[in-house]
This record gives sequence, structure tokens and C-alpha cells, in this order.
Amino acid sequence: MMLRIAITGAAGRMGQRVVASGKNDPEIEIVAGLDVAAHSRIGEDIGEIAGIGKIGVALAAELDRKPDVLIDFSTAKATDSIVACCLERRIPLVLATTGLTPDQEDILRNASKSLPILWSPSMSMAVILTMKLAQIAAEALKDKDADVEIVERHHRYKVDAPSGTALKFGQLIAEIMGQTTSRHGREGKVGERPHGEIGYHAIRIGDHVGEHQIIFGMFGETLELSVKASNRDCYALGALAAAKFLLGKSPGLYNMNDVLGL
Repeated sequence: MMLRIAITGAAGRMGQRVVASGKNDPEIEIVAGLDVAAHSRIGEDIGEIAGIGKIGVALAAELDRKPDVLIDFSTAKATDSIVACCLERRIPLVLATTGLTPDQEDILRNASKSLPILWSPSMSMAVILTMKLAQIAAEALKDKDADVEIVERHHRYKVDAPSGTALKFGQLIAEIMGQTTSRHGREGKVGERPHGEIGYHAIRIGDHVGEHQIIFGMFGETLELSVKASNRDCYALGALAAAKFLLGKSPGLYNMNDVLGL
């Protein structure tokens, strides 16, 4: 059975890659591509926008049909309306947007009581596996006086820092090792490094797709976990895998660990 998907943010950098990857998947049918009403390419075929030729679906501002799953790669400011639309029409949602506020996270949790929703700070399967490795390392080093620093690199257009993925790495580690504070970069005479903090460092350069380094530093040795994306297709393919996973699921808030069986 073909999985019918709609894509919000379809004209954006990630939305275009979901369109291209979805078109190449024999189990996927793209039935709608959405973006803001003021977008200059409203009405154009989303396949042409993605550079793969016409696929018979025009970029629109409103959803005029019901897909099996909606994949959102837009912006956090659109999240509330997207969740409301999915609730009204009973559409399972894959939310691939970062930078949500605590209030928006609460909205997601409440909505997941009625809908299957998959939300992850990263759709990369390699990132999710690296998070598991970071948890294993944190468990082994939690009483070994290890310092933790997280370095992330993204393109110049990314609007949030540190990345949602970096913050998730830190959250998972702190839950095991017990760090209670965060420091975002360092400047000046900051004094000796407190043991109970995680340091975050955000680099924004050119068109860098995404890279995270998780550093566990001890006396005499260092452990580094590194995960890098070479292009955006890893996120698109992860989102499509998440959409397939959600089909037929009961209401609840899922994540990529569920998709990978971790």
C-alpha cells in the first residue's frame, strides 16, 4: 500500500529534499506540498522547485486533501497551526522542526494524547545512534570525573543556537552524569571550569549541513564521538522512515529511537 504524505515547508531546503527522496521511494506518494501564502513560488510544481521535474503537485498555502501522514520541515513559528490542523483532520504528524518553546512542547504532548506524533531534534539515523553511544559513555564515566563539551557546526542560515540536536545530546548526558548547568561558549576570565556543567559551542559557516562532536575529557585521555552529515538526504530519508513507522500507530509521542528500535 502506498503511503500518502503531505510536506509542509516543501519549498525550503529540507522540504525539497523530502520531495526528491519521496519521489524516489516506491512506497511513497506525495499528495501535497505546502508553504506560506506569501511564498513567491506558490502554484509551481514542487518537483520543479526541488529540481527533479514535474510530479503533478503544486505548492499550496492550504491543505486541500487528507494524507496518511504529514511531514513538517518548516519553522517553529508555524508549529502551533500545523499541530492544530493535524488535530482537526486526524492526521499523524512527523515534526522535524527544532527551536520549539516549552509551551509548544506542552502543546505537542497534549496533542499526542489524540494523535500519533513523532518529534525528534534530528531525523538523522546516525545521530540517533550516536546519542545511544553517548548515553553508554555517560553511564560508564559518570563517576570518573569526566568533563563534557559539545561542539556543533551548521550553515549560516540556521536561526537557533545551540542546535536542538546538541541540546538533546546534553540533556541525555546530564540525566545520567548529573550536570546541573550549561555554558554557551566562553570569553574573558571565566575562572576554573566547574565540574557540574556542560559546555556548548555553536559554529555557523557557509552551507555546512550539520556536524556534532561530543567530548568526554578526563586526565590523560579524551573520548570523542563525532557524527557528520554529508548532505541533507539523511534527514529526508529519516523523516520518510518516521512517516512509515507512524502509519497505523496509536496516539502517543514517539521519537526516532522508536523507529530504530532502540
